[in-house]
Amino acid sequence: MAKTKYAGIYVDSNGQFYYEAELGIDRVTGKRLRKKGRKNQQGKKFTTASQAYKELIRIKNECFSTNGYANYNMTYEQFMDKVYIPAYKTDVEESTFYVRKKTLESMRDRFATIELRAITIEDVQHYRTWLLSEEGAGYSQAYASLIFGMFRKSLEMAVDMQYLEQNISKKVKAIPKGKAVVPYWTKTDFEKVIATICLEDSYEHLCFVMLWVYFMTGVRVNEGNALYWDDVDFKNKRLRVHHTMFIRSKNDWTRKNYTKTADGKRILSLDDDTIQVLKEWKQRQAGLGIHDFVFSYDGAPMIKSTIARIVERYAKLANIHRIQAKGLRHSHASYLINEFNVSVLILSKRMGHSSPEITLKHYSHMWAGIDEEIAQEMTGNIQIKTALKTKIQFNGNQTIKK
Repeated sequence: MAKTKYAGIYVDSNGQFYYEAELGIDRVTGKRLRKKGRKNQQGKKFTTASQAYKELIRIKNECFSTNGYANYNMTYEQFMDKVYIPAYKTDVEESTFYVRKKTLESMRDRFATIELRAITIEDVQHYRTWLLSEEGAGYSQAYASLIFGMFRKSLEMAVDMQYLEQNISKKVKAIPKGKAVVPYWTKTDFEKVIATICLEDSYEHLCFVMLWVYFMTGVRVNEGNALYWDDVDFKNKRLRVHHTMFIRSKNDWTRKNYTKTADGKRILSLDDDTIQVLKEWKQRQAGLGIHDFVFSYDGAPMIKSTIARIVERYAKLANIHRIQAKGLRHSHASYLINEFNVSVLILSKRMGHSSPEITLKHYSHMWAGIDEEIAQEMTGNIQIKTALKTKIQFNGNQTIKK
């Protein structure tokens, strides 16, 4: 190779100009940053040393503007493993990270070998399509929206950290969340379910109590898992909901002294039937030597997957549609609205929402049709008696003649 009058620019034996540059140390990988090229940004070969030098200056400015992070060898996988995922872990609850970890890793693996700065609009659009299409992941719109949003946030952090100049994913249309309708059980469905449970068996007795309490109180799954007998006030017929449960495994769990939101901490009034159900179960639990968790047959808390299997099992036995465990919470809302026409304020309090607006957002569709009784009462309430002669004098041309 032969040098030219431009620093870092050389010409080979075939007369082809090219550049070579040392760009420092990459602070992510710890490796020396080297760049060599024979083409400009548009992919055209250099015909003069001046052209090669201009491209070299552009590359250096680009590298320096990103503080040496954005080298051309840094992949999306390196960015996720070394920067984004560790940062995300510190920003969210342990339980949230535990749930989202696989999603982040799947997202990372999708773009693993692509250089961070080489991700294109086409790549992003293909990913969006893959998330939604049946030939791809086939996720629901709500779940696809969540994943795509997380991907966009990862690139936004790359911009904030000056790894990138722009978030290329913002040039692709976001995935709307859509309106997710969670299946639930009606009062009739629930009666069919409990009719299949035999209380003679202690485990089935637990299943009955668990399904009953979730249906009759609307507590979240993790709130129910965390209930101690100290939370049940039999004298005043109240249930204290002040804790949530984070379960990694049957023997590895944490009972947190807070709920999903600040307004989630609440005291619920209990009906006499629920009080009796709990009294009988507590007495049976005592015979088994269990005194802490309400939902337990061995002293340990119930895990989510077990609850899901219980719900599925009895739905099948009762020959009704399957719901998720969280569907029991929606079932409670439906029960109060359809059976008792409960006000949005009372429902909001029982559900532990921060405002009635949140309650309406999730359950407004359940009030559909409950105004029929009012409509019936309105019939004949206003006496219809009209004038025999008009009292209006029309002036000028009128379309309607007397």
